[in-house]
Amino acid sequence: MQQEHFDVLIVGAGLSGIGAGYHLQTKCPAKSYVILEGRDCIGGTWDLFRYPGIRSDSDMFTLGYSFKPWTDPKAIADGPQILNYVRETAAENGIDKHIRYHHRVKRAAWSTPDARWSVEAERSSGEGAAEFVRFTCNFLFMCSGYYKYEAGYTPEFKGVADFAGRIVHPQKWTEDIDYAGKRVVVIGSGATAVTLVPELAKKAGQVTMLQRSPTYVVSRPAQDPVANKLRRNLPARLAYHLIRWRNVMWGMFFFQLSRRRPAKVKDLILKGVQMALGPDYDVATHFTPRYNPWDQRLCLVPDGDLFKAIREQRASVVTSEIDTFTHDGIRLKDGRELAADIIVTATGLVLQVVGGLEVSVDGHPVDFANTLTYKGMMYADVPNMASAFGYTNASWTLKCDLTCEYVCRLINYMDRHNFRQCMPHNDDPTITAQPSLDFTSGYVQRSIAKMPKQGSKRPWRLHQNYALDIVSLRFGRIDDGVMQYS
Repeated sequence: MQQEHFDVLIVGAGLSGIGAGYHLQTKCPAKSYVILEGRDCIGGTWDLFRYPGIRSDSDMFTLGYSFKPWTDPKAIADGPQILNYVRETAAENGIDKHIRYHHRVKRAAWSTPDARWSVEAERSSGEGAAEFVRFTCNFLFMCSGYYKYEAGYTPEFKGVADFAGRIVHPQKWTEDIDYAGKRVVVIGSGATAVTLVPELAKKAGQVTMLQRSPTYVVSRPAQDPVANKLRRNLPARLAYHLIRWRNVMWGMFFFQLSRRRPAKVKDLILKGVQMALGPDYDVATHFTPRYNPWDQRLCLVPDGDLFKAIREQRASVVTSEIDTFTHDGIRLKDGRELAADIIVTATGLVLQVVGGLEVSVDGHPVDFANTLTYKGMMYADVPNMASAFGYTNASWTLKCDLTCEYVCRLINYMDRHNFRQCMPHNDDPTITAQPSLDFTSGYVQRSIAKMPKQGSKRPWRLHQNYALDIVSLRFGRIDDGVMQYS
């Protein structure tokens, strides 16, 4: 079996993998690295999802990289714009030359005597044939996202085989789906559903968003007038960082307010929805969740496009539970029937730890479900390995950028002290394991038992706070007594 060695092996050529490549070649220029990508192109999520209207649910001043200003006037960008931004970053910095496509990483085994990882990847030629290739590396950096690319989550619905039309999960959307003039039912109430509905409503005959229970939906301008004014009058990088910090601080303030004064924030959000939909709309039924703001992620609608589609009666919301699929659509438990030609199951993702990779340390398999996370990026008793995992209450890239900076600091520290291995190890008996995510969202609750745990105190506790993480990851001590070096 063919074998190559690199100082650092990055898994995934999406938003975080390209960011990792940039930080590594900037801060650790002597290190060799390769990016292994299972698919045939750069982009990760932003290339995988092809459904109509695909866009960010965070502003691009915080979803963009810290080192590459977002220059488009639109702050809430669509998928193709984000994909272009990621690919442009890779090309401008020569990161694309380090990517191996069609390399799906399957197994990684750590050897303490050799102080290196042995990584097996399945390389496909694109014509069905596949072979296994092996790489070795000193440091393994997982940038493979947090969900399964092969398939999204679809509940078991009764009567699916009886439906005469087409059923599609947004993760599997293809260009041949013709919805013009058709009756479309979108099952779901999360970010994907609220993105799809107004976009489908532009061409479809009738679009219904069918939800079991509502989600908090907040309108925000697609363009940020203050940001665009700053960019006209200030150097690009300065303007970008000012806007970025303003948005970070506002996001942190709103999150903290939601936790401390949930009733007040709930009232503010619902008043905004009522204003957008008019005094006669039944906001209590269709847009008032059973939970508090930020117990699940808020849904962002640029320029209130969802509300506009509902107001203009191009789209409607039905809040009820499904009894069964029928030949012509869906029958609800309250007896109503929804006619449909196409049913879109925007029912969520399947969470996955380290891209589904099989990991072993000195011959012992690692069970991530029983492993503590260190600083939200490394794993107890797993040497020389980190994962890029973003925030749940802010932009993904904010945390990934800081993670990349920390990994580079760690590698440089090891070089200066001639260490070959770094491994977080907990020997504090008072630390208790807690779920790593405190969200009530279905996709989190379905998978939380399989996810790594966080500890009850630092450095095993997740902050979900950008300002605190800057202090800890950019300026905190590398030799904190918990990270063991050898």
